[in-house]
Amino acid sequence: MRRLLGVELTRFRWRRAILVLLLLAIVVPAVIAASRIWATRPVSQADLDRATEMASSEIQQCLDHPRRYGVPRAAAQTQCETTIVGWYTGREPLSMAGERGGSGIGVVAVLTTLLLLAGTTFVGHDWNSGSMSNQLLFESRRGRVWAAKALAVTLVSLVLAALVSAVYWLTIWAAMQVRDLPTLDGALTDSMAYGLRGALFAAAAALGGYALTMLLRSTVATVGVLFGVSVAGGIVIAVVGLSGRWQPDLNIAAIVDNGTTYWVEVPESCFIGDRAEREPAPGSECDQRRDLSAWEGIGYYGVPLVATAGASVASFRRRDVP
Repeated sequence: MRRLLGVELTRFRWRRAILVLLLLAIVVPAVIAASRIWATRPVSQADLDRATEMASSEIQQCLDHPRRYGVPRAAAQTQCETTIVGWYTGREPLSMAGERGGSGIGVVAVLTTLLLLAGTTFVGHDWNSGSMSNQLLFESRRGRVWAAKALAVTLVSLVLAALVSAVYWLTIWAAMQVRDLPTLDGALTDSMAYGLRGALFAAAAALGGYALTMLLRSTVATVGVLFGVSVAGGIVIAVVGLSGRWQPDLNIAAIVDNGTTYWVEVPESCFIGDRAEREPAPGSECDQRRDLSAWEGIGYYGVPLVATAGASVASFRRRDVP
């Protein structure tokens, strides 16, 4: 098995299309990091003072009614001024927590997409070129062949995604240190853990792309199915009227952020009279927020992944190979 895995790793490493995808998986996050560092470059003190003076009335409104601005009441004193001044200047200070809710998920999306395509392209070439039958002449146990290819795709994807994510967050952290910006205790650790969870998700997506292509035996068919599901899935969920808990992007956020919240509709009476000013009790009728755990997100994607992998193995072991 070790020799077979080594062969598949070599084949994966030297496929030109895959090398291009892996290179993009490095370059695009680097561009995102550079753009965020530039977009959050410091504003002069004079501009900050001017923006604070212009926004003074709105800052006070935020302090009086923080829920209207999406700010928790407990954090109104620290977040209202920073948030509203950022609106007036067009720039917000670089923040590890802010990037986890913004560009961080963008990096995860880029890595997931490119590595999924790499896993699909890797085995799709074997089917399109007819080399799969030649490979089975040297190793007739199809289960071992399937597993070796799956391990090669998953290991390379995981290592690359983890390294890229780690470098990305270390770059953001270093930029904050250079600018002498305050960082909360554990901010770097939390961000690195966020990146690792994103890397695991990207590696799982690469495995899923590989498994689906082994089942359909065509890269084009796999890309078509994934595109159709991604486009039609959100539309169907919206038309049927399911809650946001079933949206694909929300479940990704739950996984990489180790749990998230989503908004639900509440009765109009919750915004009338005294009820509009009181913070609703968690889980009450007027609480617009609901929790979505990481395990629920894992189940959302894990069940289809396991089902696809099982069908893929069964199909590969039983169907004729041209």
